[in-house]
Formats: sequence, C-alpha cells, structure tokens
Amino acid sequence: MRRWLIWLAVAATVVFCLFPFYWLVNTSLKTGSDLSSANLVPPSPTLDNYTSIFEETAFTEALRNSAIVAGSVTILSLLIGSFAGYALARLHLPLKFLILAILLSISTFPPIAIAAPVFEIWTDIGLYNTYLGLILPSLAFGLPLTVYILASFFRDIPKELEEAALIDGATRFQAFRKIVLPLGAPGVVTAGLLVFIFAWNEFLFAITLTSTPERRTVPAAIAFFTGSTQFELPLGTISAASVVVTIPLVVLVLVFQRRIVAGLTAGAVKG
Repeated sequence: MRRWLIWLAVAATVVFCLFPFYWLVNTSLKTGSDLSSANLVPPSPTLDNYTSIFEETAFTEALRNSAIVAGSVTILSLLIGSFAGYALARLHLPLKFLILAILLSISTFPPIAIAAPVFEIWTDIGLYNTYLGLILPSLAFGLPLTVYILASFFRDIPKELEEAALIDGATRFQAFRKIVLPLGAPGVVTAGLLVFIFAWNEFLFAITLTSTPERRTVPAAIAFFTGSTQFELPLGTISAASVVVTIPLVVLVLVFQRRIVAGLTAGAVKG
C-alpha cells in the first residue's frame, strides 16, 4: 500500500506540473469559437496558429534576437564567470566571503528598480534599441549567479589534482583548462543553462530598452500580438508562440539532464 501511495503522489505531482503546458498546447490547436471552449481535447485541432506566427516576420526576427542575446549572455557569463569563480575558489583573497555575498545579492536584486535609470543612460549614450543594450543588463544579473555557482563547484575539486599538474610542468592556466574545467563540466553546464533560461525569458528589459520589432526578443514580441480585429484577443497565436519558445528550453534540459543533476547535487555528500 505504501508503494502505491508513493506512485500515486508522484503521478499527481507530474500531472499538476505538466497540466499548464498541456493546456497551452491545447489552446494553441484551437481557432475561432473553439478558443472559448474548455474541452480537454480540441474539437477540431489545427496548426493554423503555428502557420500564422511563422508567416509573421516580426516573430522570426524575435526568435533570432532572443538567440543572439541569450547566447551572448551565456557565453560571456561562462567565460568571465569561470575565471572569477576559480579565483574566488583557489586564491587567498581578502574579504572573499563578502565578495560572494555581494555577488549573490546582486543576482537577487529586482530588475524593475534599475529599469528606468538604465533606460535614461542607454538613451543618452546610444545603446537604446541595440543588441548590446539588451546584453549588458542581462549579463549584470546572470554573471553574479554564474560566479557564485562555479566558485562553489570549483571549491569541491581536490587541489591535489592541480598541484600534480603544476609539478609536471603545467602552468596555472593549463591546469585550469585541462584539469579544473573538465571536472567542473556539470557545474558549467548547470550555470550556463540557468543563465540561458533567464536571458531567454527576460521580459522587463526587452520591453523597456527596445522600440522596434527588429530588436525585440520573443517575450516582448509576444506582448505585441494582435487579433484580426480590434476587440479580438489572440489567445491561439499567443499560445502557439509560447509553445515554440518553450520547446528549446525543454530540449536543452533533456539533453543535459544528467550533467544538471550532477551539478546541482555536487558537494551534497562528502567522501
């Protein structure tokens, strides 16, 4: 009986977590009067909503913009964060704990508090409605999280491995590149995926720091979807676009599932 209760609880949890996404797919397959129905299965399923969003140039440009911004933020965060995390994990720096605390507090800082000042500064220096103007604010929030995760992960890697490489004639950078990074791959993947998801889903700066469809990312572009008439709410197209945007994240999580679990559980058990 206990085993059946556990499986029942697991099944209920899975249904509870996946039902919103199923309902999103369900709505994306409806058109016309079917959108107002609450059927668990679309009465007349169709792919018209998916066809219509890909016929719009603004949505395809938004996908490209999101890929550029999220990819750039992830690469820069891992490139800078790996060196900074290694330095905080290995070097004897004064006030190391305070530095990590400040980095963690920055990653939890509400972006709405700096949206207006960033808008004013970007307008004055010419970064408004540019890729760089979108990358820098996301990098400011993604980089501290990357440094904190990698510093914690690198700290658990035995120092003896690096010392052996240094004795064999390797430089500090070679030991970092050939010993620490391969062993820290689960942490790097975890940090990169978290930053990519944050940058891909970022809405506040995308809507505040852009003014034309040529620079809007997907979350901001979806907010500007309109129906065929003034009073029509485009539920079908919004749902279809949301499904398309979610699929890359689901694929990434499934592909790197094992490394993510290894990265999140690293250091949980000693010995």
